[in-house]
Amino acid sequence: MSEPFVAPIDARTRYCAVFGHPIRHSASPAMQNAGLAALRLNWRYLACEVRPEKLREAIFGAQLMGFLGVNLTVPHKLLAVEYVDTLDESAKQWHAVNTIRFEGCAKSGSWLPLREFADALPEKTRTHGFNTDADAIVRALREDLGLELTGARVLLLGVGGAGQVAALRLAAEGVSELFLINRTASKAASVAAEIRRRHPHVRVHLAYPRGEVDLAMNATSLGLSANDALPMEEKQFSLRQARAVYDMIYRPAETPLLQAAKAAGCRVANGLGRLLYQGAKALEIWTGQAAPVEIMRRALEQTRTRRIGEFSTLT
Repeated sequence: MSEPFVAPIDARTRYCAVFGHPIRHSASPAMQNAGLAALRLNWRYLACEVRPEKLREAIFGAQLMGFLGVNLTVPHKLLAVEYVDTLDESAKQWHAVNTIRFEGCAKSGSWLPLREFADALPEKTRTHGFNTDADAIVRALREDLGLELTGARVLLLGVGGAGQVAALRLAAEGVSELFLINRTASKAASVAAEIRRRHPHVRVHLAYPRGEVDLAMNATSLGLSANDALPMEEKQFSLRQARAVYDMIYRPAETPLLQAAKAAGCRVANGLGRLLYQGAKALEIWTGQAAPVEIMRRALEQTRTRRIGEFSTLT
């Protein structure tokens, strides 16, 4: 087997990054750098610690330095909607940005990805926000759990950046009922109102379900540490009520929630598939090429094997 292509860093190397807080244990650099190497691009993907109050400046700084794109993870996805110059339809539809592509104005007046400007940055540049999370969530649920979402009853724990996108996307898929639980009740109520307006056929509840659900999904950060409590109130909901449980956290590979769900007889999956598919789509947005998904998957699996016991952000 030939060695993977890795161009030496030089003055022509181009950069992408993921911004988050915290970020140190993100698996995105391993996945994206493997993809870039497979595409034989002299690019690098970095992980940058960015506090939410500094996000606007960080995006602008990357724009000035000629970065080709950035990913955004917790807690930046909702904030970024207000910080980019233009929104793709995906970001408008799901009200969150997890991928930014930097673009330049060509002499023709057209806006082109910065990858098209090889020799020098154009005078005018802009930020273009996308959301690649929503479709990745649905694809991962179908592939990892074999779920048919149309007509399903779903309990969603947490409606922050990732949870809000999941709620809206699940409603668009035609689930019959959504049960939204969030630490800040007003946020859950706001998401519920949006779903009722856009998808009136979906019954939305701001309480735990009675009876069985087809899916219980964790979109909170509870589970990043082995000492974390379960993300739901066990007096209000038993995992024996769930046929399947999905945790958006991917490191550790088996969170306390997934351990308990397995013991309760549920089908389970973590967020590795979602991470893979949202990252692959982001790479395609930046490069204009098909992402080498299986190579990126292997890089994620190898990273997880090397770091058993560590935890990660949600991207």
